[in-house]
Formats: sequence, structure tokens, C-alpha cells
Amino acid sequence: MENVKNYDEAEELSEHSVLAGRARKNMPAEETVVQMCTAFKAIGEPSRMKILLALMEGEMCVYHIAEAVEGNQSNVSHQLRILKDARIIRSRREGKNILYSIADEHIASIVLMSKAHVHCGE
Repeated sequence: MENVKNYDEAEELSEHSVLAGRARKNMPAEETVVQMCTAFKAIGEPSRMKILLALMEGEMCVYHIAEAVEGNQSNVSHQLRILKDARIIRSRREGKNILYSIADEHIASIVLMSKAHVHCGE
């Protein structure tokens, strides 16, 4: 009976070793991991998340974003700069206005999935 237990433990350890090797092989470069963390750090602040949720409705100028998130333009502009530097949002000029939008579908998916995750257990 003891041999069976040791065999099962050895098999499990071998299986875990294979998984660890696969995880190590598929681990992105350190620079990529740092960039991933930077993106999550930029998203992971309530006022910036509110801005992203507002931008899920579509492209907006800072004035309308501030209205949507019930913030002031100065603070919203500061947060927009952080999001833009992290490539979470993008901007384009239209006449005198600068319009902001979600950078790409990946960011939109992260926002939607995080919202769904929070409501998952309700």
C-alpha cells in the first residue's frame, strides 16, 4: 500500500514538474511582464476606471468625460495623460477639440471582463 502512495506522489510531482517547465517556457520576457503590470497599474485606479467606463460609450472630449465621471477638467486631463502614456487610450484632434477613445479591443475586453468578474457572484 505504501508503494502505491509513493507512486501516486511521484506521478503527481512529475506532472507538476512538467507544468512548471511549460510555464517557464511560455513566460514572456521580463520587459513584457513589466509592460503588462504598467497597464494594470494605469487601469487600477478608480477615477481612471471611471474614465474608461465612460469611454466605452464612445469617443469624447475632456469636457464631456469630466461631465460623465462628475470630475473637474484638470483632474480628468491628468488622468487622461496617464492612460495615454500607458497606451490604454488614444486621442485625435478634431478642429479645436481633442477626442479620446479606448486604445483597442483588448482594453475594452479587460474593462468588460473586470466588470463581469465583480458581478459574477451576485
